Amino acid sequence: MKLSENRWLFGLATIVLIFSVSIWIFTEKSSVQIDEPWEGVPVRPAHVDHKALFTEPFKTGQEVTKACLVCHEDAAQQVLHTSHWRWESDPVQLEGREGLIATGKKNTINNFCIGIRGNWESCTACHAGYGWEDEKFDFTNADNVDCLVCHDQSGTYKKGKKGNPVKGVNLLEVAQSVAIPSRENCGGCHFRGGGGNAVKHGDLDESLFYPSEELDVHMGRYDFYCVDCHKTKEHNISGRSISVSVDNHNQIACIDCHNNKLHEDERLNAHTDTVACQTCHIPLVAKEQATKTHWDWSEAGDSDREEDSHHYLKIKGSFIYKKNLKPTYLWYNGLADRYLLGDKIDANQMTPMNLPKGHIGDPKAKIWPFKVHWAKQPYDSKLNHLLQPKTVGKEGYWSDFDWDKALRLGANYADLEYSGEFGFAETQMYWPLTHMVAPKEEALQCKACHSDKGILDWQGLGFPGDPVKWGSTERARLIKVDLKDEVQLKNSENMGGNNE
Repeated sequence: MKLSENRWLFGLATIVLIFSVSIWIFTEKSSVQIDEPWEGVPVRPAHVDHKALFTEPFKTGQEVTKACLVCHEDAAQQVLHTSHWRWESDPVQLEGREGLIATGKKNTINNFCIGIRGNWESCTACHAGYGWEDEKFDFTNADNVDCLVCHDQSGTYKKGKKGNPVKGVNLLEVAQSVAIPSRENCGGCHFRGGGGNAVKHGDLDESLFYPSEELDVHMGRYDFYCVDCHKTKEHNISGRSISVSVDNHNQIACIDCHNNKLHEDERLNAHTDTVACQTCHIPLVAKEQATKTHWDWSEAGDSDREEDSHHYLKIKGSFIYKKNLKPTYLWYNGLADRYLLGDKIDANQMTPMNLPKGHIGDPKAKIWPFKVHWAKQPYDSKLNHLLQPKTVGKEGYWSDFDWDKALRLGANYADLEYSGEFGFAETQMYWPLTHMVAPKEEALQCKACHSDKGILDWQGLGFPGDPVKWGSTERARLIKVDLKDEVQLKNSENMGGNNE
């Protein structure tokens, strides 16, 4: 009897164990990692009150810089080697081009303000220096480094033409206020890039000075400064934008702070090798202030047309702005092609200025959200390349409204051939979206993509259809092909080198 009872108890224990193991197996979050994002956020340095350090009035910005360097001896020399000072990258190799090429605001064109050559005195109001008025500016002169533009906390500092402080700024008051760069410092230029608030990026505008957490969870809920993510070492600020850069060195990413497999739902973690964090967590941009999506320079110069900064300006042409902009989704591996001055175009087709690189078979590429900016801008209709006009100052387009003269002068400054015949060609530029991160409760849900009215063009992205219905083996297959081709290419190059 006792033996039978023991067997019964043993059998019951076995059944309970089997059920317990089954429940544990099916409910385990095997790939979930503990997410400790605050470990990646830098500790802000203690503030030093500068009121007692600066007591005498300053006449020029250069005098302020000299005073700063008494304590911060290496600061100006560090700034001289940054892209914020040089407006140009280190030379890099571009696919399909000979030699090394340096790109940046200093020497490339875009499809909003077009270019700075010949327009220096106006464009350099956002330069981190003083006195850049022409091509002769000395980039080795540390005396012209502007410390205040990044460190002023008085709210009264303003730069004007040639990057100099405007008249009336109390430089002593500004110098006494300096501290770690705030959103107001960075946003003073980056929120207003391209000629005004919300023109360029879509996810950067003046609403981020004092955002709610619904607008941006990092800046609104946690009061992040830009430099909390764009970490800085020796004045070299991390981060890259393909509007000016062609490499992805010194880039930042969500996983600098967050784990890549942090979701409790295993199905979501399965997406992170293919879908960028931003795709789900930035469903909309331009949430509070509309961003410019179209700019037609060909309609500029009409004195009879009513002016409105969001629709038409005589000096710039017509615009379209959009609020609550839904992103365009593309494969992106962190790099982009780049239109360079002198490149030929087909005026009958849209010319991409910085087409993101990546495709379904690229193991480094993910599906990313982008703002796309369409424009119609001047080109040489005989030589078939884009032109950069002189717009600012004497004889510039904004003074004389003479396109031929403006294009001739601009071509001379840009060392570009001009036939004397011009037209207007359509172009596109792309901005990866990384700001205006929504609270997790507002992130895109499964049906946003996986439904008949989903936001993703699956076939345009290279899939036969929605992977939920068609499967995702196509990407895996194409990645294997891509990696195989890459290995064969490297082997071929090595064999060629050995033969030499």
